Amino acid sequence: MDNEIKQLIIDTMDLEDISVDDIDSSAPLFGDGLGLDSIDALELGVALQKKYGIIIKSDDKDMKAHFSSVDALCKFIKSNT
Repeated sequence: MDNEIKQLIIDTMDLEDISVDDIDSSAPLFGDGLGLDSIDALELGVALQKKYGIIIKSDDKDMKAHFSSVDALCKFIKSNT
């Protein structure tokens, strides 16, 4: 599932110069890691909802942790599908 999530990130964010192999599954997606921002988080959330049918609640206190890395996203998706 890691590579599937990585490809979804690349496609959703139009990261033309980045390949699946360039994204470290445990590295941060935001800030110093991949460099995504809050707008990217919204777009990624919509893409994840469409692809996996998961419900993402903006008031979930753990949402920032769920989106912290590819590994965290995979765990969140697996626990919600």
